[in-house]
Amino acid sequence: MYGRRGTRTLLAGLAVTAVLAGTAGTAAADDGTPAAAPAGTGAKAGGAKGSGDGARALCKRVPKIDKRITRALKRLDAGADQRGSVARLQKRVDNAKKAGHTEIATYLQNRLDFRTSLRTTLQQRQKDLASVRTWCQDNNDGKAAG
Repeated sequence: MYGRRGTRTLLAGLAVTAVLAGTAGTAAADDGTPAAAPAGTGAKAGGAKGSGDGARALCKRVPKIDKRITRALKRLDAGADQRGSVARLQKRVDNAKKAGHTEIATYLQNRLDFRTSLRTTLQQRQKDLASVRTWCQDNNDGKAAG
């Protein structure tokens, strides 16, 4: 009867209602203090609070992050036959220059510059992650009371 316009309006209204109903638990009380966290939102039993910096979760993910960084660096440092390597992209830049395709060469050179800087960034992250790993070992994987 109302066609598509009425259906879209109804769906939009329902979506807004769902969003508003979902944020009701985070409203502030009249005295300016935050409302109590709804059950199951991660508040610890007994009133103990975490540090809020995500240390425990990060410590848990350190091995996966390290594996991902190592894999990316290995790919970047691979030879010209490996997709995603700096050497392969450099070869493509050289081929474009030889063929006289200056616009293509410029585009690929910009990608190469980024990929080279990515290698440096990942190497720095790997060093930082080693420090995080040491911290996690010294602090009971981020579970230490703070």
